[in-house]
Amino acid sequence: MRAWIPLTLIAFVLSVPAVADQITLSNGDRLTGSISKSDGRTLVIKTDYAGEVTVKFDAIQSITSTGDLHVEVGGKTAIGSVSTSGSDVVVATKSAGPIEAPKAAITSLRSPEEQAAHEKELHPGWIQGWNGGVNVGFAVTRGNSQTKNLNIAFTAVRKGFRDKLVFYSNSIYTTNDVSTASPHTTANAIGGGVRYDHDFAPRWFGFVNADFFHDALQSLDLRSILGGGIGWHAIKRETTTLDFLAGINYTHESYSSFTNPQPPNGVVPAVSRNLAGGTLGDEFMHKLGASTVITQTLYFYPDLSDTGEYRGTFNFGTVTKINKWLGWQNSFGDIYVTNPPVGKKKNDLLLSTGLNISFKH
Repeated sequence: MRAWIPLTLIAFVLSVPAVADQITLSNGDRLTGSISKSDGRTLVIKTDYAGEVTVKFDAIQSITSTGDLHVEVGGKTAIGSVSTSGSDVVVATKSAGPIEAPKAAITSLRSPEEQAAHEKELHPGWIQGWNGGVNVGFAVTRGNSQTKNLNIAFTAVRKGFRDKLVFYSNSIYTTNDVSTASPHTTANAIGGGVRYDHDFAPRWFGFVNADFFHDALQSLDLRSILGGGIGWHAIKRETTTLDFLAGINYTHESYSSFTNPQPPNGVVPAVSRNLAGGTLGDEFMHKLGASTVITQTLYFYPDLSDTGEYRGTFNFGTVTKINKWLGWQNSFGDIYVTNPPVGKKKNDLLLSTGLNISFKH
C-alpha cells in the first residue's frame, strides 16, 4: 500500500496545471504562458504551444501575472504582479501596496529578463551597442579604356537612452591608366568626422561635431569644421526619422599651390583661411519594407564673415539587404563651394555603388 502513495502523489501533482500568466481578449479567447513585454500598443506572451504570440494591447480585456512585471506609467515605473480591475491595471507592489492606473496610460510592461535587457540597451558599455556598416566598391576596365575605381565608406553608430555617437568616413579614388591621359588621377577625395547628440527633451537635442575633408583635385589639403547647435526631431519613429539642425561652426581651410593650365595661366599661390559660419541642415531616414533603407542629408554653411559666400553638401544613399550582414549600396554626394581657388570648379559630384557589410555589437 505504501508503494502506491508516492505514485498517487506524483499523479496528483502532474494533474495540476502549471502556474502561468494569463491574458483574456475581448472576444473571450485566453492565452496562458509568460508575459514578455508590451510597448502600450502590442503585448508579447510566450506560450508553450505556439511560441511567442503578439496581440494588440487594446484588444486585451484582462491581465493576470503570477510574477513581478515592470510597468511604466507616466514616466514612473512600478514593480509587482499585475491584474486588471475593469479598465484599470493594478500593480501589487511590495513597497507601496497596490497601484492602479488606466490601461490606456500604460506605456511599457516588461518581465524581469526584458527589463534587464532594456536597461543594458539604454546604458551600454563603450564597446557595446554599436551598429554600422562598411561600403566597398571597386571597378577595373581594360581595352579601349583603362581605369581603376575604389570607393570605401564607413559608419558606426552607438545609441543610448538619450544620446547618440556617430563616426563616419568616405573616400573615392579613380585613375585613368592610359599613359597619355591627363590628369592621370581623376578623383582623390576623403572625408570623415564624428558627431555627438544628446536629447534634453523628447523632441529637442543638442549636438557637437567635427568634420574633415580632403580633395586632391581641388588642391584642398584639409577643411576642418568644428561646430555645435540644437536639433529638432520632427519625426522619430522606428521606420522613419527626420531631424532639423541649426548651429554655428568654425572652419579652417588650407589649399596648396598649383599651376593653372587654363587662362589666366600661372602658379596659383597656396591659400589658408579661417571663418565663422552657420550650420543649417536636415537628416532623413526611411525604411522601405524589411530590406531597404533610404538616407538623405542636406547641410548649408553660410559664411558669417562674408555673407556672400557659403558651402553646401547633399548626400543621398540606399542600402538593400541581401542577407543578415550583406547588402547592396548606392550613394550620391554633391559638395558645393562658392569661392574655390582660381581654376577650380565649384561642384564636386561623387557617385558610388557596391557592397555593404553591416555589423552589430
